[in-house]
Amino acid sequence: MSIAAYIKIIGRGKEGARSLGVEEARDLFEQVLDRQVTDLEIGAFCLAMRIKSESTEELDGFVQASHARCIDLSGATQEAPQGIVVLPSYNGARKLPNLTALLAWELSRQGVRVLVHGPSRDPGRVTTARVFDAAGLPIVSDASALQAAWQAGRPAFMDIADLCPPMDKLLAVRWTIGLRTPAHSVAKLLDPFAAASPDSIKSIRVVNHTHPEYAISMAEFIQHIHANAMLMRGTEGEPVADARRQPKCDVYLNGQRAQELCLTPEEGVLTSLPELPGSHSAEDTAAYIHAIQVGQSPMPPAIKAQASALVQALARGT
Repeated sequence: MSIAAYIKIIGRGKEGARSLGVEEARDLFEQVLDRQVTDLEIGAFCLAMRIKSESTEELDGFVQASHARCIDLSGATQEAPQGIVVLPSYNGARKLPNLTALLAWELSRQGVRVLVHGPSRDPGRVTTARVFDAAGLPIVSDASALQAAWQAGRPAFMDIADLCPPMDKLLAVRWTIGLRTPAHSVAKLLDPFAAASPDSIKSIRVVNHTHPEYAISMAEFIQHIHANAMLMRGTEGEPVADARRQPKCDVYLNGQRAQELCLTPEEGVLTSLPELPGSHSAEDTAAYIHAIQVGQSPMPPAIKAQASALVQALARGT
């Protein structure tokens, strides 16, 4: 079906629009990712979805289309006997230190293989890529480099431009229209290892949201596709627990909520705060991570608990 026909369905406003089925959504998103449509049509699609919001079936189709366009990383999985944690990192730090790299390092220290993906640069924000670079952690662009990082027992960051070039181009539409697009929601759901056969290495993705309504839609998506995932409210949109206070983290295995692995949010007034970097710059954040690595500073309990829950989830799933 032409994209104009799809836009006619989804573009009738929040009350008048209807949602697409999985196959329709996949066909639409394939046309958008492959640039088989005009820039005007892409803009119309993005704005229509911004107003309507994505249904579970639409997210399924969009993610399927995106996974099909990710590069093949299966060559690295032989280095992941304990499983893989995927950390989609798309917001960066605006006020607080971006500690996604710290979570990635802690998971790697416990023997889990970690892939962080996201943009390398974001105007006005400190991306995880910048923290990885400042901390001397591996930034990779293909399966062989990822395998080498994992062989060394280290987490790896991959730019979305390398992992899924069409997605990177769609994410860039934001800078033209001035609004986040469906690409942002889809990118946060990408796990390039999720399509592996049941006998292959297991992976779990950390799905974070910034607004309560997204917690509902993301949970429905995780259940719908029978995913292994940790769903949580991110720290400034990053997939890492707030170092100051334990957030709620719901763990799903094959789409079923695993109550015994879920983390309860810390309530009430904080009586103490951990020592955090003096600024949220990549350099200060990297220095803070180094202090934890060498034992000069303690690991924030919330991040330690998040890492432990993910390790336990993988142990259950493999």
